[in-house]
Amino acid sequence: MEDFLTLKKQLCFAVYETASEFNKLYAEVLQPFGLTYPQYLVLLALWEKDSITVKELGEKLDLGTGTLTPMLTRMETNGWLSKRRSQKDERKVFIHLQPKAFEEKPAITLRISEEIRSCQIGLEEYEQLMRQLNDLHKKLKERK
Repeated sequence: MEDFLTLKKQLCFAVYETASEFNKLYAEVLQPFGLTYPQYLVLLALWEKDSITVKELGEKLDLGTGTLTPMLTRMETNGWLSKRRSQKDERKVFIHLQPKAFEEKPAITLRISEEIRSCQIGLEEYEQLMRQLNDLHKKLKERK
């Protein structure tokens, strides 16, 4: 019987390698737009619901303010979004998409979908993988 504790038999390593390939794929696709993968995730979250607080965005993306704040500042400088402090509560900063984010959305979405299709992942397989990964994520979070 083969040893289970080999690198190629580790689920964590398979996930790591797959994530690395996704990072390369997204880096290539997003580079012409001047975006990084984490910045793309910010746009995805804001395309779902615009005008949320930095705290809400951080919770949605599971990112701390130390990571999120400089990224949002770069995105603001590059015209993707704006930050505005709440007039009711100075501690809250709201994030708002700028016109550029809405104008570029169709082109970004098209390029991403083309790249995913180039990997020959069909819709049924995509949905199955999403279910399995979401189940795995839930199990890992509940392990405590």
